[in-house]
Amino acid sequence: MRRIVLSALVLGLLALAWSFAPVELDVPELALEGLPPANPPPGMSVSALPTADLGSKAALAFRGGSFGDERLFSQSALLVRHPRGDLLIDTGLGTHAREHFATTPFLMRQFAKLTLHTPAATRLRANAYDLHELGGIVLTHAHWDHVSGVPDFPGVPLWMNAAESAFVHAGSRHSALLHSFGKLPTHPYQFARKPYLGFAESFDVWGDGSIVLVPAPGHTPGSILAFVTLPSRRRLALLGDMVWQNDGIERPAERPWLLRQMVDSDPERNRAAIEHVAALHRAFPELELLPAHDARAWAELPVFPASAQ
Repeated sequence: MRRIVLSALVLGLLALAWSFAPVELDVPELALEGLPPANPPPGMSVSALPTADLGSKAALAFRGGSFGDERLFSQSALLVRHPRGDLLIDTGLGTHAREHFATTPFLMRQFAKLTLHTPAATRLRANAYDLHELGGIVLTHAHWDHVSGVPDFPGVPLWMNAAESAFVHAGSRHSALLHSFGKLPTHPYQFARKPYLGFAESFDVWGDGSIVLVPAPGHTPGSILAFVTLPSRRRLALLGDMVWQNDGIERPAERPWLLRQMVDSDPERNRAAIEHVAALHRAFPELELLPAHDARAWAELPVFPASAQ
């Protein structure tokens, strides 16, 4: 019996070690001539709304990361100001963030230290921003830390594609928080069969190439990437939770196996998306990658209130 227990323990430890060990991904060559054209209007700008940070370990963000490497996982929203309508990309954590955090998996609460900042809506109001100027909240996906602030924006429509909307209404525990908010105003959008940076479909929000959404299912069925081009020609790629830190693209590397099983609806599709974005990063290093939870990347953005870029 003791031998059986010891064998099981050894196998468990080996499985755990394999979960965190680096695995090489296959980065394809992309046949792209250049970045797509865009005509962002004068006065368009972006600014970050930092709502919280989670202190954790690099080992919990990507395979091959170290448990001795402390990382800050940002929880932020991005305000995109545009003459045709301002958009908030995700909400970060809202006014009831501690209650929402208490509903997360036990493992997350044990390994992450939460530090709350000012909720996005509170910061906007404190700086004389009229929330009625918001044309909508574009969700990269519907997990709790991207929608916690939704109730702080009553009447502002949620922009979701059909796949993510179905995910929310299917009763998944991963979308339970958003579902618990009840009936909310929504703005459904559809992707056109128009390729964008190697993605087969895209949605050009204002028709000028300044904000383009593409489907990137894997983390959730309707996860998206948002490509933003500013008048300065600065280009951002908001990656949502495809990866949690830029190391996931630069190495490239997935999340550890255990965490993939916990948070990704389709790890295989998410891996393919990582490989595609890694190829984009190699082809166009000027494209600034912005994973939702990489505090180092978010530190490169102006914090609201900020002037036009």
